Order: sequence, then structure tokens, then C-alpha cells
Amino acid sequence: MSEGNDVRPDVVEAIVAVLKGGDAESLPAGATAAEKAAAKDAYLSEFVAERGKRDRQSQAWELLLTRSYDEPPTWKQIFDDLDPSVHSKLGDLYDALPAGAQEEYARRYGVPSAV
Repeated sequence: MSEGNDVRPDVVEAIVAVLKGGDAESLPAGATAAEKAAAKDAYLSEFVAERGKRDRQSQAWELLLTRSYDEPPTWKQIFDDLDPSVHSKLGDLYDALPAGAQEEYARRYGVPSAV
């Protein structure tokens, strides 16, 4: 491999940090085109993954909050109010559920095998 194609992980990490809003002064000198491309790929992959996670979290909240409450509900109350058809959908979104919802889901139905 020629020196221009070598990718130094620390340089890639530094570039990604700057892309996320870090201080550009912390960039190592002489980043190669391959390192810049690797950083761009890493940043975009992480961005897409985070967006996918947020989409799954939004879906989970839409399933969980099917009605309004006068007082803040407990997870038990929320799950008591769910239509049974929602249970399997929540199981598919288990990893995107808030911690309290995961605990209530696991208590009632067990941890989904896909997790």
C-alpha cells in the first residue's frame, strides 16, 4: 500500500470529531484523501444509524402513548391501556423502548428473542 492510501485510525477519529462540531485545531496535519474519505463514511454511517434509531424510538412512543392522561402515568398503566395487537410491534421495537418500558415489557412478556 502506498503512503497516500494508508488510513490512520486516530486521524479518521479526529476528522469525525471535527465533523461532529469539534475544534478544527485538533486535526492532525497531513490527512490523506483516504483518511478523509474514511472519516466521511464513518460520520455518515453513524448519522444514518442515529436517524434510524430516532425513527424507531418515535414509532415506539406512538405505540405507547395511545391516549392522554391527567397525571403522569406509570409504565404499568400505559401497558394496561395498550391494545393487545401492539404487543408484538413493541417487541420488534424493544431495543428502541425507554428503559422503563423495556422493564415493563420484559416483566409481562419476557425479553424478545431477537434482542
